[in-house]
Amino acid sequence: MRKIQKKFKYGLIGKNISYSFSRQYFTEKFKKLKLKDNEYVNFDLHTIDEFSNIDFKTIGGFNVTIPYKEQILNFLDTIDDEAKEIGAVNTIKITKDNQLVGYNTDFFGFQESLVPLLKPHHKKALVLGTGGASKAIIFVLKKLNIDYLVVSRNPVKEQISYQELTEKVLDNYTLIVNCTPLGTYPDIDKSPNIPYRFITNQHLLYDLIYNPRKTSFLSNGEKQRATICNGLKMLELQAEKAWEIWNL
Repeated sequence: MRKIQKKFKYGLIGKNISYSFSRQYFTEKFKKLKLKDNEYVNFDLHTIDEFSNIDFKTIGGFNVTIPYKEQILNFLDTIDDEAKEIGAVNTIKITKDNQLVGYNTDFFGFQESLVPLLKPHHKKALVLGTGGASKAIIFVLKKLNIDYLVVSRNPVKEQISYQELTEKVLDNYTLIVNCTPLGTYPDIDKSPNIPYRFITNQHLLYDLIYNPRKTSFLSNGEKQRATICNGLKMLELQAEKAWEIWNL
């Protein structure tokens, strides 16, 4: 691994990101590693075009979050093969010659946190939402040979609407992954519009949201005796993978 730079700034690219997990996580990490001169900041961009205004010479790497994981692709010099296949980037490494290289560590975090929870009957999954985060989830489901069905408010070909979620569908799809922002703080009373009454103890509900730690989506599943998991472990794992990439 490359020797960790003594004076390096890292940051998060996103919009309305004052709640940022990444900033808190890496600030604490720098303290533990005694990297006193390292800093992690938020780049709260009104539009993705503002990304070009950042002085990359002062930056060691970026994380990327909603809503720019797909839009950021147009600003990169190189994209890692896995990120290219996923179609979304959440980690950017800046090389010594200021080349921007895009990676996706979301899929790593999701896969590593999901696999220990899977049971033999979790053969089919519902993916709620169609944003950049859902692309990484679909990538993992394909790798694990788990059939999936995408649920959208505005379904296109090979997707279904929330109104089409019948008891039969829920019986067949026992892994449900929420990739929407519904239920994120401060709107904690919101949740995806699925028929929770059809959830059973055979279901595994996974929410990419980490704040609050138990969303309405997860609480509703827990009431039906489903196994539940929030996105905190996934975030920690993807953050550590990003740190590894920055310091290669």
